[in-house]
Amino acid sequence: MRKTSRHAKILEIIRKYDVETQEELAARLVQEGCPVTQATVSRDIRELKLTKVALSNGRQKYAVISQTQKDLSKYIRVFKDGFRSMDMAQNILVIKTVSGMAMAVAAALDAMECHEIVGSIAGDDTIMCAIRTVEDTMTLMKRLNKIIDT
Repeated sequence: MRKTSRHAKILEIIRKYDVETQEELAARLVQEGCPVTQATVSRDIRELKLTKVALSNGRQKYAVISQTQKDLSKYIRVFKDGFRSMDMAQNILVIKTVSGMAMAVAAALDAMECHEIVGSIAGDDTIMCAIRTVEDTMTLMKRLNKIIDT
């Protein structure tokens, strides 16, 4: 596998899973059909400028820091200002917003890189998000509630 394809696969894996170690990342790459050595993974991590970020449970995971916290705070503010309520129907998350804010709130969700969301459709005051699984829907709702409560 070429380096660019491997880098794309690494980014996909760390967005999808909470990868804590180089060894875990190498194992996931092998599972995805990309045999690598630990030294290659180490080099890729440096080249991609990955960093470790803290999780709420005290553990850490690899992440791409593509936006500063200041930039992300703008999106969180838009989300909080426009949000009214949310409910789920299996793996569909429905978010109600202030009238006229659905598209802005959906754009904020995109910027916040909610990996659980496969896609979303926004109207005037409602957003429908297709989520990968029912479990992911509940996880995302908990995370969004934490944002609303802060």
